[in-house]
Amino acid sequence: MTSITPAALAQFIDHTLLAPDATRQQIAVLCKEAQEYGFYSVCVNSGQVPYAAQLLCGQKVKVCAVVGFPLGAGLSESKAFEAQQAIAAGAGEIDMVLNIGALREGLLDTVRDDIATVHQACGSVPLKVILETCLLDEEQKIRACEICRELGVAFVKTSTGFSRSGATAEDIALMRRVVGPQMGVKASGGVRDYATAVAMIEAGATRLGSSSGVSIVSGKPEDGVGY
Repeated sequence: MTSITPAALAQFIDHTLLAPDATRQQIAVLCKEAQEYGFYSVCVNSGQVPYAAQLLCGQKVKVCAVVGFPLGAGLSESKAFEAQQAIAAGAGEIDMVLNIGALREGLLDTVRDDIATVHQACGSVPLKVILETCLLDEEQKIRACEICRELGVAFVKTSTGFSRSGATAEDIALMRRVVGPQMGVKASGGVRDYATAVAMIEAGATRLGSSSGVSIVSGKPEDGVGY
């Protein structure tokens, strides 16, 4: 296993709270932990972005917003508008869920247009595209990664953490092979301890989404919610 210090590992982590009942108090704790442990970002629902951005103003920690979350089944224009509004409110990264049903049906032009619409709305802000790998077969995962690579998005990402299962090292390795060495690959869903985090990095992940960031880097137990 790769030897990586907790401080170095923290910079891979999007410290995440996406529970539908998340309160401002919980968001405040999330932001405080992100500063204390040196996480790359906090990842929150778009409605929580203004408050998180206020708390992190002037700090190194970025604010990441999810859009079209967790189903990916909304109108592309709605996802794009949500992304624009989140960026205006202070989000420095966007994680969108692609149109999973269209991908499973083989409607690749629809999938491409969906991602492209949000990508254009993001401008220079990095876009991560969530595949929801547990709902896809290998060919569908490959096609999604190819589309993302061709469109030049910043990352492909495994999972919302709200479906049947989350990231696997096998999926990370597959996604890395398809997108090549330059694009980001984010493992999310079920990454709750140091060993799993390191295994994802060894498989090719360059970012980790987890609600258990504190536990990963410190060994302190915590209750991860839905991610």
